[in-house]
Amino acid sequence: MTSMTTQILGLPRGRPLTRADLDAMPDDGHRYELVDGALIVSPAPGLRHQRAVVRLCVALVAACPDGTEVLTAPFDVVLGPDTVIQPDLLMARTADLTDRELAGPPLLAVEVLSPSTRGIDLLLKKDRLARARCPHYWVVDPLRPAITAWRLVGADYVTVAEVMGDDEFRATDPVDVVLVPADLTA
Repeated sequence: MTSMTTQILGLPRGRPLTRADLDAMPDDGHRYELVDGALIVSPAPGLRHQRAVVRLCVALVAACPDGTEVLTAPFDVVLGPDTVIQPDLLMARTADLTDRELAGPPLLAVEVLSPSTRGIDLLLKKDRLARARCPHYWVVDPLRPAITAWRLVGADYVTVAEVMGDDEFRATDPVDVVLVPADLTA
């Protein structure tokens, strides 16, 4: 973020940003997130991305266990005072949700990759979700198309599935669902 951007948005300079600073961001169609006090601004996603999000959401909602809920971005997941992310999709216990946010990690976080967010999703968000003890993290690549699923073991994610094209992705935890990557973007 340039100093000109900080001046335009009226953000403080010389210190990490906080949740309070994030709350002051404009409602302008961009997605604003914080990772370790650094502001991440993402443009609106493209057609393949949104198609994958909608189709994945429909499948997850249909298979959602009792007492849990599936939500799409933008919805804040507060991992700390300086880390607030908005996964493309999340599954959380209904009792853990407020009207405004999920304070702590979801049961499942899902990101659909875009060219502008690929590195953030595969590196920063994955790392912060692991640190926060999010048990499951999935990434959908709509261009390949592919699904990669990780499960938290100890302090690190281990790959439990990597499926491409017309092959089936089968999950039983935290949700019992079968997905085909090519069907998410076709």
